Amino acid sequence: MSIVLHELTDGEVRLLCLLFPHLAGLDLARVEEVGGGVKFVARTGHGPVACWECGQSSARVHERYRRHLQDLACGGRPVRVELEVRRLICDNAACRVRTFAEQVDGLTARHQRRTAGLRGVLERVALALVGRAGARLARVLGTVVSRCTLIRLIRALPDPEIGPVTVLGVDDWAKRRGHSYASVLVNMDDHHVIDILPDREADTFAEWLRQHPGVQIICRDRGGSYSWGGRAGAPEAQQVADRWHMWDDLGEYVKKTVAAHLGCVKDHYAALKRAALDQAPDPHHTAEQVIAEHAENRARVVRSRERYEQVQALKAEGRSQAAIQRELRLAPMTVRRYYHATNVDELVAGSLAGWPSILDHYKPYLHERWNQGCTNITQLHREIKTQGFRGGYATIYAYLAPFKGKTAPPAVPAPPKVRQITSWIRRRPDNLDPGEQLKLKEVQTACLHLDSLRGHVAEFAKMLTGRHGEHLDDWIAAVRADDLPHLHAFANGLQRDHDAVLAGLTLPYSSGAVEGAVCKIKFWKRVMFGRANLDLMRKVALWN
Repeated sequence: MSIVLHELTDGEVRLLCLLFPHLAGLDLARVEEVGGGVKFVARTGHGPVACWECGQSSARVHERYRRHLQDLACGGRPVRVELEVRRLICDNAACRVRTFAEQVDGLTARHQRRTAGLRGVLERVALALVGRAGARLARVLGTVVSRCTLIRLIRALPDPEIGPVTVLGVDDWAKRRGHSYASVLVNMDDHHVIDILPDREADTFAEWLRQHPGVQIICRDRGGSYSWGGRAGAPEAQQVADRWHMWDDLGEYVKKTVAAHLGCVKDHYAALKRAALDQAPDPHHTAEQVIAEHAENRARVVRSRERYEQVQALKAEGRSQAAIQRELRLAPMTVRRYYHATNVDELVAGSLAGWPSILDHYKPYLHERWNQGCTNITQLHREIKTQGFRGGYATIYAYLAPFKGKTAPPAVPAPPKVRQITSWIRRRPDNLDPGEQLKLKEVQTACLHLDSLRGHVAEFAKMLTGRHGEHLDDWIAAVRADDLPHLHAFANGLQRDHDAVLAGLTLPYSSGAVEGAVCKIKFWKRVMFGRANLDLMRKVALWN
């Protein structure tokens, strides 16, 4: 049921054209209220119209018919436009189109039942949220649309024009982590994604470069496929290796070097511990015994001993591992470990004092406070809890009880872990607190190889941040002169990619914008629950 409000006066028509610019130029007949919404009734003019196929103008009318268009909501009320348009006859005998419908700029389009303004809004909603989330937002905006329609709108968008590209950035991203990958191409001049390739193969990248000549600089990571593809598709382009990737690769080799020489550090701390025991052997030795006894009685150790006895008893009866697993309701790998263990010590060795204690980091503080006269263990427990200790009172009591009435020996902290040493070596010296600087000096004193490693990393960092590529060959020669095999492998990789690395350490270009584009793609993957096909992901990336 529709209610005709009234026929429109000239002033009202002008006002409506100001509120709805896309209705200007139409013959507005009336406004109707239909089911809580508003409907405009209008018709087109009488001038000639160009054929959409051949472009020749025609004014010969074949017929008139009505189009019903959904428009942008106004005041929270849905708006519809009932438009009477003409179907005209094309006078061009060579044109394959005999009749065509006229279109109104900014209002109609071929085969569309929505106005151009509403379609544009829905396209932006679809690009931002896609699927169900976009459909919910569209409903708030006064338009009922399904998630599948929004996805179809995205897929119907044309590819943006690429245009000339002089500085190109390329990187890969995971369509499905560990299984399939794609490549993102970014125009580094305006940081816009210009294309998505279906894989990260060299041939695919090379073919794209051949189809889009004019690329002068290629910013990439250290991956070999983009290097080979760049040389094949654009041999005259200058390749630039990204500085962040070089620093990240160096970190992996630093970690391997630290792990290889961690024994020197542990030996150094073991010597310090023996020296501390020699100064006051009795209290400290007693403390170690208390800790060992406490570990022996831990629930995990008791449970492991019971399980070992049960598994071995069933094994003696001739039961198979599968039968033991079903009866004791244990995991297959757990049954296998207990089944093949020669004695229980193999299973509980890690649960005893051999594991680093969570108290190791706080022992120097506890010894210092104890020797200052604070022998209240409850108070000491509260103090180290404020420093981050997560253990219980019993752990501290078992460690400090043997010191009652005595002076605590000098405490030796536990040896630092590989990731801690790696972090100290890679960070700026002024970003280390005094305690970390002291520990790093201890590590460098304990192992001359790590001392040399620290020097090489510092020099590479200066070369990286200051873009002093002219020192690259000297740095590689200095690394090869030292006995650091893992760092030699890193230097050999730089030498193989020498031109791109030299450009990365000299030119101001980097792949930062490409990494940002990859992060955005990951965000859209999460928005679409990781279920979007590559064609949909490509459209979203190109239009956002």
